[in-house]
Amino acid sequence: MANEVAKASKATQDFVPIKEVRDGVIILKDGSMRAILMASSINFALKSEDEQNAFIMQFQNFFNSLDFPIQIYIQSRDLDIRPYLSTLEEAYKNTIDELMRIQIREYIDFIRNFVEGANIMTKHFFVVVPYTPAIINVSSGSSKKGSFLSALPFGKKQQTKAEENTTFEENVSQLDQRIAIVQQGLMRSEVRTAQLDTEEIIELLYKIYNPGEQDQPANMLGAQI
Repeated sequence: MANEVAKASKATQDFVPIKEVRDGVIILKDGSMRAILMASSINFALKSEDEQNAFIMQFQNFFNSLDFPIQIYIQSRDLDIRPYLSTLEEAYKNTIDELMRIQIREYIDFIRNFVEGANIMTKHFFVVVPYTPAIINVSSGSSKKGSFLSALPFGKKQQTKAEENTTFEENVSQLDQRIAIVQQGLMRSEVRTAQLDTEEIIELLYKIYNPGEQDQPANMLGAQI
């Protein structure tokens, strides 16, 4: 039975292309890297027609200026008001004035019933910025884009831990340049962004790969945008 569970666990991990999350960067099994930016939203419908056209044009210019692909990910969830209700409950306990306690209790009940009845959704917007390091084939001296694991055994060069860290930092530097380009381009469209750190990325990935646990309290997305 234990072997069957182990095999099932291993098979599940095989479907996840992620090797590790390090220093706010996702490293995939093929050696490529991903950074995730959380983006602010814009109420497009409330803008005037001229403002809408200007925004569309600026957004088009942003996409045309990129020489690398990006991915836009939108996450929709039921609005989690439990932290807010907990704050109100704490205020209710600490309030001495009886009239104020009644008003707080009525407000708590109103908020809870309104959210449950209206099925309010909250949305988070993310931009995934990729970078694939160049692979140098030692045997032929040529370089290509691809996986660190794709080189033939005789074409690999064993790296020390220090060399691996140096290579990682160099690749992160290249990724940071792409991040800066994306952030500047979105800022011209009045979209603010903040890069997720390691803990926030792990929580986001956990929610993606465990959709059945969406009702668990979410501490993620502390990034300020």
